[in-house]
Amino acid sequence: MPVMKILKKNLAEEILWQYDGVELRRDETSVTVEAFFNRDDLPFQEIILKRNDRFVETFYTDKWYNIFEIYDRDDGKLKGWYCNITKPAVIQDGSVSYVDLALDLWVSANGKRTVLDEDELEELNLNEALKRNVFEGLRELEDYFESKKPPQ
Repeated sequence: MPVMKILKKNLAEEILWQYDGVELRRDETSVTVEAFFNRDDLPFQEIILKRNDRFVETFYTDKWYNIFEIYDRDDGKLKGWYCNITKPAVIQDGSVSYVDLALDLWVSANGKRTVLDEDELEELNLNEALKRNVFEGLRELEDYFESKKPPQ
């Protein structure tokens, strides 16, 4: 399976973080990769993100978000979904990049939803068109997790 470089960028298109994943599947508008958490253990919401937790990450070229399914490194159980509100991803051979727009949605394995980083979103001073896209992306994610139907 092909190795993909995942590039998280800021509004100025500068790379903030990068890591490798393995492409699991791809279609015309999305790619799903498997990657492993490469930071030290970190308390987050009601869980602990552990080094080598398994992330199954889906990036879309036609949506304003990505979705990371997170599985525990020790027992393989689903911990939840971390969703970044982003500009649509740029998928190329060997890489996927996205511009992070600060706002995030955490959905725990039991379905509890929490919107994160609203203060960071305000600090970005986005124009009205970008703000509309941010909140439309959040609404789509909320609908997705409410209905349990995958994004189309």
